[in-house]
Amino acid sequence: MNIFDLPVLSALLSATSDGFAALGAVVTPVGAIVLVTLVVRALLIPVGVSVARADRARRRLAPRLAELQRRWKSNPERLQRETLALYAAEKVSPFAGILPVLLQAPVLTLVYATFTVHEVPGALFGTALAAHLTTAASPGVFLVVLAAMAVVAWLARRAALRQSAAAATTGGRSGAGAPNLVRILSWAPFISVIAGAFLPLAATLYLAISSAWSLAERAVLRRVLAPA
Repeated sequence: MNIFDLPVLSALLSATSDGFAALGAVVTPVGAIVLVTLVVRALLIPVGVSVARADRARRRLAPRLAELQRRWKSNPERLQRETLALYAAEKVSPFAGILPVLLQAPVLTLVYATFTVHEVPGALFGTALAAHLTTAASPGVFLVVLAAMAVVAWLARRAALRQSAAAATTGGRSGAGAPNLVRILSWAPFISVIAGAFLPLAATLYLAISSAWSLAERAVLRRVLAPA
């Protein structure tokens, strides 16, 4: 059974398809995707601000977290309780960083389903927006978009590593395994590149624009929210 055949989801997909078609008639189908992405990301700016503030607070708490690691390294359960208590006392969420991903997931799902189930017409340099990398007559457009996403992911990884190194120099190192964990997590932006290789071109464009927005937003917020 196709989940998108359910009455509620089917009606939502039809409305989304009609919306894309109407917006595409005013601009272009590609322009409609760009506008939708920008609107979604603009609506998520408050979430981005809260994430940046939580990230700054976590860096501020890094020395205290390191002290908890040293004090309770032989008692993992106590370490977990003390860590969560510290986050709660400082009103910092350790999971704030995943909020933008979770909030965008329904939008990305709708874009994916709209351009696969309804196959909304439109193309980018001759490649249909509903096409996949493996089915596109000319994969060149896909490869360019994926290459751009890879560059953005590389820049995001560099920024994450620089930020981690800066925290370590101020006493923010939180245990012997922390640098390895940071290096592993720094590859997370490349997940979007891998996902883009399996999505319709429309959804890949959404991911590409959203990834670039995230990189620029984090850079701006780090400057705006930087402590004096």
